[in-house]
Amino acid sequence: MATVEQQVLSTTGQISLSSPLKVGDVDLRTRNIMSAMTRNRSLPVNVPNDANVEYYTQRAEGGAGLIVTEGVLISPQGSNWPNAPGLWSKEQTEAWKKVNDSVHAAGGKIFAQLWHLGRIAHNDMPEQKKSGKPVPGPSALVARGGEGHYARYGLPAKDGHSVPTPLEDPRTVIEEFKVAGANAKEAGFDGIEIHSANGYLINQFLDNTSNHRTDEWGGSVENRARFGLEVAKALVDIWGPERVGVKISPSGGYNDMGMTLEDTLSTYNYYIKELVALKVAYITIGRYRENTDPEIDGKKRGTPHDVLESYGPIFKHAEARTTTKLFLNGGLTPPEANELLSSGKMDGAVFGWLWIGNPDLQTRIEKGAELVFMPDVTQLYHSKSDPPRGGYSDYPKGTY
Repeated sequence: MATVEQQVLSTTGQISLSSPLKVGDVDLRTRNIMSAMTRNRSLPVNVPNDANVEYYTQRAEGGAGLIVTEGVLISPQGSNWPNAPGLWSKEQTEAWKKVNDSVHAAGGKIFAQLWHLGRIAHNDMPEQKKSGKPVPGPSALVARGGEGHYARYGLPAKDGHSVPTPLEDPRTVIEEFKVAGANAKEAGFDGIEIHSANGYLINQFLDNTSNHRTDEWGGSVENRARFGLEVAKALVDIWGPERVGVKISPSGGYNDMGMTLEDTLSTYNYYIKELVALKVAYITIGRYRENTDPEIDGKKRGTPHDVLESYGPIFKHAEARTTTKLFLNGGLTPPEANELLSSGKMDGAVFGWLWIGNPDLQTRIEKGAELVFMPDVTQLYHSKSDPPRGGYSDYPKGTY
């Protein structure tokens, strides 16, 4: 287990995980951000329940400066996570109010991560059928590597993701983002995060291996970034820029994403600069993670590069210094996070894995308590006992 010295910088007066931070017009009590993590616990289908209230409240009580919810679907979609929550209906909106009220009572802040799967879905999943629409994407290019993902729900084991139907007019999906964004505001969230990472729809438009369009939504860097930027503008109109965050994963890999390094750098430098010009509250950049980079056709799919070195200077530009904050996600440890924070290379640390088994992660770090580094992986997405709490909201607090 990590020692106190390994977990917390001993030097006083430096910026650390325990330091407060103003993000947009939201005051965070710490710089320890809880990442969005799909946990598939909104039973029986996609409406938040009491276990979701308990789970998020525990982490607010445990010192998270900002909680970003699991990906929240903006419309019915054929996900292999059928119990991921949504935000397109009145019932879902009312259920999220209970989560947010409880998080706020515990002194926490919470943003909803708005999510469209795009081509990472299957036409025969019940929610996709209910939508009355085929699985969409920028182009009719299937995402490789999804074989078997839907087998537990009765589909053939050989089935992967469906070949997407190219969106005739991407503006129709921007309207879905707007509905979900307005519902998030009605539900009492403190803001929203746009999921443009990890191979989902916005990422699919950004990446020239999944977007072969020849219209205004494809081809050039500017055209491929258009969809994500139009989504951002639409949500800024609802929330104001100070309540909108964005997540990106330039290195790709996961869900069959990845361009050449040259195309990656040109695409994401442009995309980030345009988001900064919109004065969004923060951008979370995911680091390259080998364990989520699949091997396809005999080689790794992603494009490893140092995202802090490649994109960090954009945030230090004079016009950006007091607006868009830089958060980093992907395999961080508390001591590494403190070092990067104290050096000014990032503004906030986004932890995912550590928040699963440590509902009071920030409190444990501050008090030098032992951390759980390996949660029960057999219950990451499904409870084996006491559903839906098992392996989800039944982790105990630490011993201080």
